[in-house]
Amino acid sequence: MKNIKHILISRTDSIGDVILTLPLVGLIKKISPNTKITFIGQSYTKPILETCEYIDDIICWDQIKQHNSAELIKIFKSLQADAIIHVFPNKVIAETAKQAKIKIRIGTARRLSHLTTCNKLINLPRKNSDLHEAQLNIRFLRVFDYEIDCPLQDVSLFYGMNKIMPLSTELKSYLSDKKFNLMIHPKSKGSAREWGLNNFSDLIKQLPQDKFNIFVTGTKDEGELLNDHLPFDKSNVFNLTGKLSLSELISFINSADGLLASSTGPLHIAAALKKHAIGIYAPMRPIHPGRWAPLGINAKVFVNKKTCNECRINQNCICIKSISVKEISDYLIKLIN
Repeated sequence: MKNIKHILISRTDSIGDVILTLPLVGLIKKISPNTKITFIGQSYTKPILETCEYIDDIICWDQIKQHNSAELIKIFKSLQADAIIHVFPNKVIAETAKQAKIKIRIGTARRLSHLTTCNKLINLPRKNSDLHEAQLNIRFLRVFDYEIDCPLQDVSLFYGMNKIMPLSTELKSYLSDKKFNLMIHPKSKGSAREWGLNNFSDLIKQLPQDKFNIFVTGTKDEGELLNDHLPFDKSNVFNLTGKLSLSELISFINSADGLLASSTGPLHIAAALKKHAIGIYAPMRPIHPGRWAPLGINAKVFVNKKTCNECRINQNCICIKSISVKEISDYLIKLIN
């Protein structure tokens, strides 16, 4: 990597995926501190990228993709990048990088479009791999002759999410220094199997009011769905759905004590920020915790060790919903004791 001065990292999908790509960025900076890193992402995930001390520049793909081919090539040429890593495949980005004559173009050999657009291919069988998503991303470094298989317990050292905006006075006023400030993110916008609103409701009712403040987060639309299912009438339960920007959500997580959710972006944010990131997972591949668990010194996963084949055909996953409320309640109470 000695002669590479500028690398583009392309990952234009969701929050959790982007966070689990940050350790790749951190390892590049560890190997080559002076290498410039530009991350190609989405406006949606930009607040995540802005927290990472290892990223030097950010390009929001959704803001430039409307340009015609010639204009995109001109934009990519102006970056003067020596290499691009297509962590998340995007045919247009891959073709543009080739036409812009970026010297080293790295992609997975399992994408047909990469066979004609990339000149460095890595065999990365994600779906059936026993490796975590973050470890799979790190394997792209093998193209540079770095045989790095980062142990899971070390991955969280390379997030670099150290540039967090201060929490506003208004939001800070919700938090208590005498209680455990627990965030609950019940929904996943369909990206994961969910524990169920009845379970979350029962959990909230079981947690001692004098020991826990509970903050429910999610989108505005999710909030309307939650109103009829969660006990927002309790004095220690606060409905923050639809009220936080992503930057504010990151800051709030950074100031809270823990977060409980299924396999979602906020859970990975909490893990990266060294909070008690408590994940509730289904055991089926490829969405099992072996691939998508939160990685952090205070991360914890609940999953039933069973075959989950019957749940593949719909989102109503019996395997995840059968994880007991008492098991999670006991764990949370043990944390404060």
